[in-house]
Amino acid sequence: MLNFLNGLSTSSLINTLNIEYSEIGENYLVAKMPVNSAVYQPDGILHGGATAALAETVGSTAARIFSNGNNQSRGIELSINHIKSVSKGHVYAKAKALHMGRSTQLWNIEITDDNKNIISISKLTTLTLNKNKSK
Repeated sequence: MLNFLNGLSTSSLINTLNIEYSEIGENYLVAKMPVNSAVYQPDGILHGGATAALAETVGSTAARIFSNGNNQSRGIELSINHIKSVSKGHVYAKAKALHMGRSTQLWNIEITDDNKNIISISKLTTLTLNKNKSK
């Protein structure tokens, strides 16, 4: 499943940010992203927008894979609190479902560094769309 998910990202922001899905469990999904100059803000630390993109990526993908496979998922609200800065290594986003409704889901996404320090905490609300009616 991880190879399949990583193969979906070849021409997207996910690829641009080098986000890679690294672990999947019964009710969670983990993705990692390298922290380097490509994702820095001017002060040489991880940009909050890159962190938010990581959070929405892992949460939306988790919503898609943990719902009916014929559906698509869209993030409709993201809130994120940045707690600590990081300037090297990787950050890891773990999305866990707080609510799995038929049409909306609520995800808690904890972002940590290589030392398991909490970098950011995010909440994502997703909307499930029928794949045939989403365009």
